[in-house]
Amino acid sequence: MAEGLKIEIVSPERLVLSETAVSVTAPGTEGYFTVMPDHAPFMTTLRSGFITVTPVTGKASIYFVRGGFADVSPSGLTILAEESVPFSEFDHEGLKTQIAAAQETLKNAKVEEMTFAQEIVTGLVNLAAEAAQLNGTHIH
Repeated sequence: MAEGLKIEIVSPERLVLSETAVSVTAPGTEGYFTVMPDHAPFMTTLRSGFITVTPVTGKASIYFVRGGFADVSPSGLTILAEESVPFSEFDHEGLKTQIAAAQETLKNAKVEEMTFAQEIVTGLVNLAAEAAQLNGTHIH
């Protein structure tokens, strides 16, 4: 068994994280998934959510990710994110503003636009609920 899983989270602005972990839980578009050392290779898309990284040594850390791709290979897990920041830098107030704007868009949506607008509101509200639950550990 490998000594750990190499994890890198990369956003367009910077390398957010590069370390060795025991496990990583990430928000796939079909649901959360966990990757551990010697995991079978796969690639998937990500939805907005929170990544929990449990390092070989130390306390688990949490990162926000807004969309992107996850690639599990024999060399580790690479996350190419549209946006990613440590949870301590997550903009809770900005999310509230996004929810209000999305709700206004839904209220004014034409019939053919309502389903898409509702999906946006639901996704943002779920993200806010998940962020509110985080208190040092990842809760699913």
